[in-house]
Order: sequence, then C-alpha cells, then structure tokens
Amino acid sequence: MNTEPAALPAQFSDAGQQHAAATLGMWVFLATEVLFFGVLFTGYLVSRLLNYPGFVLGSHHTDLLLGTLNTAVLLTSSLTMALAVHAAGRGERRATTGWLLATLLLGSAFLAIKGVEYHQEYVEGLVPVLAFNYHGPHAGGVTLFFYLYFVMTGLHALHLLIGIGILAILLLLNTRGRFSAGWHTPVELTGLYWHFIDVVWIFLYPLFYLVART
Repeated sequence: MNTEPAALPAQFSDAGQQHAAATLGMWVFLATEVLFFGVLFTGYLVSRLLNYPGFVLGSHHTDLLLGTLNTAVLLTSSLTMALAVHAAGRGERRATTGWLLATLLLGSAFLAIKGVEYHQEYVEGLVPVLAFNYHGPHAGGVTLFFYLYFVMTGLHALHLLIGIGILAILLLLNTRGRFSAGWHTPVELTGLYWHFIDVVWIFLYPLFYLVART
C-alpha cells in the first residue's frame, strides 16, 4: 500500500513530517483568515451599534428564504466534505470521488443561489454605487448595511469559489490514483479550509438575515 506521495520533497524525511508541516501551514493560514474576517466583523458590529434602525430595515430587504436555503446547502456540503476526507483516509477512491463531487456541486449550488439573490437585489435597487434607489427612513444606515453585506458576502463567495477550484483539482488527482489511505493530506487540508468557509457563513447568516426579524 502506498503510504507516501509519489514525489516526496527533499526537505522532508518522510510523509509524516510533510503532513505535520502542511497541517501547521494550513492552521497558520486559517489564523490569518480569522484576523482578516475578524476586522470585517468588528466593523460590522460597530456600524450596527451606531446605525441599528438602518440595519434592521436593511435586513428586512434581504431574502430570508434564499439565505436559509443557502445555509442548509453549505452545511450539507460540510458533511459531504467530511465524508470525502473519511473515505480518502480509508483508501476508498470511488467514494472519495463521489463525496468530493457532491461537495463541489453543493458549493456551486450555493454560488448559483447567491447569484440569484444578488440579481434580485440589483433589480430592487439595493446595490450601493451600481444601483441604489432606497429613499426610505434611515437611508444612510441602510446604505452602510448593504455596503457591508456585499463586501462580506462577496468575499465569502470568492473564498468558496477558490475552494471549488481546489476540489476540481482534487477530483482530477484522485481519479489518477494520487491519494491513498496512507497519504491524502491535500484532501484533509482542503476539508479544513472548506469547514472554515462554512463557519464564516454561519456568522454571516444571522448578521445579515436575522436582524430583529419577528
């Protein structure tokens, strides 16, 4: 049974050392991502504190049904990604392919639904700079709400798109037999990245869709 990658880099003595280094590198990367999104979340919370009525009105203009549907889709993709990592750890190539493909399709479905939502908001004139036609009460707060909404959900969508690209590469490598029970580090690390994306959305969902909803 193959327990090491086809070409072990010279700086590593064995696959175990490479795995430890790669895992540490991923956790460091995710820590920087936490700092990155942490600044955005902090900015959101301060802005919400100073413009609460506007944020409430803005939230009521987001599509709760689509947001909830996307939450369910992304949580399901987290399950399929975990199953892909589990299958890869057992050396089950066909199952790994199936679960990776399911995760990719669910991620794509999330982006498609988000695209529908973005288009709907554009038609309603809720996109700052491009098309913003809200003239009701607390217009400044509503405008700020949608600035943050598009920046934060847009960055999340970009991270998800990158994850989908990585999944496509993993699918190709897996069909070529590059992973085994002894070595499937890329699948495992992609799982960490994917779960991080899901966690970010779990915070975005209530902040933009559930503000003072009754």
